[in-house]
Amino acid sequence: MTDTQTYYHGTKADLQVGDLIGPGYASNYGKRKQAAFVYLTATLDAAIWGAELAVGAGQGRIYIVEPTGPIEDDPNLTDKRFPGNPTKSYRSRNPFRILGEVTDWKGHSPDQLKEMHDHLEDLKRRGIEAIEE
Repeated sequence: MTDTQTYYHGTKADLQVGDLIGPGYASNYGKRKQAAFVYLTATLDAAIWGAELAVGAGQGRIYIVEPTGPIEDDPNLTDKRFPGNPTKSYRSRNPFRILGEVTDWKGHSPDQLKEMHDHLEDLKRRGIEAIEE
């Protein structure tokens, strides 16, 4: 049986169908160190957050992707914050292939974005970094 789950990756990178999104680039978060993983989600809302919070001046983009290797639960959003992975957030050391782009998504309100940016700034002030292992 094949996996029919749709996966998304939110970013500001301008990419094309067939391109690979992989680890090894500067992380969008924290100290922006080289990312050991690449992240994807099975929920459009989580991908919207990724597109909105990614660093860079470009417009947020949400790509429909397929993993090229194994994926695992994202420890930043599972047991630490949301037991059971309700955000359906995952990571991999293998790249994801872009299958398409979601172009008709609606972003979060300015108040929601401010609240999230404030939260991320608070984490930064407290020295809390993403789990990269």
